[in-house]
Amino acid sequence: MTVVDTRPSGDSALTRALPAARPGRRPADERINWKTSWPFFLVHLLPLLAFFTGVTTKAVVLCIVLYFGRMFFITAGYHRYFAHRSYRMGRVPQFLMAFGGSTAAQKGALWWAAHHRQHHRATDTELDVHSPLKGIFWSHVGWILCNKYKDTDLDGIRDFAQYPELMWLERKQWLGPWLLGVASYLIAGWSGLVIGFFLSTVLLWHGTFLVNSAAHIFGRRRYATQDTSRNSLIVALFTGGEGWHNNHHYYPASARQGFFWFEVDPTYYGLRLLSLVGVVKDLRQPPARVKKAGRLKDGHFDVGMFRAHWSKATNTLGRFAMSATDVEAKKAALEASVQTALRAADELAKSSRPRRVVLPTE
Repeated sequence: MTVVDTRPSGDSALTRALPAARPGRRPADERINWKTSWPFFLVHLLPLLAFFTGVTTKAVVLCIVLYFGRMFFITAGYHRYFAHRSYRMGRVPQFLMAFGGSTAAQKGALWWAAHHRQHHRATDTELDVHSPLKGIFWSHVGWILCNKYKDTDLDGIRDFAQYPELMWLERKQWLGPWLLGVASYLIAGWSGLVIGFFLSTVLLWHGTFLVNSAAHIFGRRRYATQDTSRNSLIVALFTGGEGWHNNHHYYPASARQGFFWFEVDPTYYGLRLLSLVGVVKDLRQPPARVKKAGRLKDGHFDVGMFRAHWSKATNTLGRFAMSATDVEAKKAALEASVQTALRAADELAKSSRPRRVVLPTE
């Protein structure tokens, strides 16, 4: 007979940090740096210049093309390739993918992918760079505007930092947006710059950020993961298929995030077309046994949501229970309670998941 192991992989809850807490006042390096963030807010205002430039049909078409075109470079390149290496490609298309992603004005591929890898290593814990448990604004955009994560963590992206052309592009990350802005003006005039480039850039920012914020708050959970990731058709439609976020956190190595035919995943469809002409190779997909394992409807314990709710409960109790005289003692007691609860949850998760499936053979 054939034995199939259906136990989902991943670290146990006990090896992960405590769930992220909502801070009363953030540390200095987690607060918005207004001196360096003013360009971000200015770009949000520039589309209002359309009242003076007018809005042409060509500019609107350009806005749509630049939104979805650059979204593909972010989702297929920055995310599924540089962050997760879910497929292979040569150095020339690799560079072009990184350059295309840089035109989205979301910094360089190495910065983006390194921080995303850290997000997966410590999702929804104190070490997560943008956990929504620290607040929806923080997970959506706050973490980008502070000093804490402004630099590229080259140690977290050594596999790609070895390429000189990618390091050059990391230092010249302003080049892509500027060239595209000039091209937008040449194609459709001032309206092309204001609507085609700046408006599509603002929409692209927030479309991408929705995955970090909304996809951890709204939607449904199919798989038992140690985080709060959810599947959302609405987010998927705006992000080229990135809305199937619970699928993604369950099996991050997959180039296909819409695991089933009814889960729309335009980014994967684009990668499939590129594979037909040999630009990309070895597109990874989740094995059938993986897609069937770990489902909540089969009785798997949802340790991710348990951790999130427990964190909120202990933080709420802490605000009422702790005084100036016994704050450290009560904090230690609460943390001990969290560890005890996580230990119980981990044991419950182990006992509720099927360990082996025995398939009869002819």
